[in-house]
Formats: sequence, structure tokens, C-alpha cells
Amino acid sequence: MVSKEVILTYGGLEKLEKELEHLKSIRRREVAARIKTAISFGDISENSEYEDAKNEQAFIEGRIITLEKMLRNVSLIEDAKNDSGTVTVGSTIMLKDLEFNEDFEYKIVGSAEANPAENKISNESPVGKAILGKEVNDVVEVSVPAGVLKYQILQIS
Repeated sequence: MVSKEVILTYGGLEKLEKELEHLKSIRRREVAARIKTAISFGDISENSEYEDAKNEQAFIEGRIITLEKMLRNVSLIEDAKNDSGTVTVGSTIMLKDLEFNEDFEYKIVGSAEANPAENKISNESPVGKAILGKEVNDVVEVSVPAGVLKYQILQIS
């Protein structure tokens, strides 16, 4: 099975590497200590502390596997100046919502790095897909469950 390419900026790569290191070096030890303490309480068949710690251990191990797989398939994008004049992964764009006359600034990133709270949207999101390859002043329509949103691209950097 071919793994999906994971598109990241250098900052996103660093963030995932730090998370992986934290999980391996700190969280694994913390959970192992919790399991050991819970076992010392005796009968583990009715021990909720033991069950909680084992569930957390499974989650941590699953996340480690996920991160390692993602990091093996990384494709780095530059935060460099966009000279092409078109929206690409790595572009920072200014959009105008034509219905509400509001401006928004977004950075287009890979799905692993997307975080709307930080104005980072995925190239695979509806808005991301709609604006990729577009130029300044282009108007794009994005179908969402509530209807169709219209945006004008004001700036690309």
C-alpha cells in the first residue's frame, strides 16, 4: 500500500518532530509509571486506574505510529515568496467574502498542518481546493452544506 504524501512547512515538520519526541521520551514513561502504580493496587480486573492507563498507553502508541508514518512521507514546502502569481500550497492569501464584505487571511498548508484557529487551511479543504491555481482578482465559488460561498482573491504572497 502506498502511503499518502504529507505536505508540511518547515515549522509544521518541527512541530510534529517535537510531538513525537515528547511522546517517546516523556509520555511513554509517565504512562508506564501509572500502569505500574495501578498494578501495585492488586486485582487489575476491577481496577479503573489500570484500565485508564492502558487506554492512554494505546492512544500514545497509536499516535507514535501515525507520526512516524507521516514523517516518512513528508514533502516539505518553502515559505518563500510566491513569484508565480497563483495560489499554491505555502501561499498566504487574502480573501474577500463577497456576501459579507469581510476580508480573511489564510495560509494554504497540507492537511496534517491545517489549523483554522491559526488561519492555516488545508489544500484539501473546500476553500483550499477552490483557490489552488487561481490568481489575484479571481472569484471562486465554494460549495458548502449551507449553500455556495463566493470569495475574491485580493492578494497572494
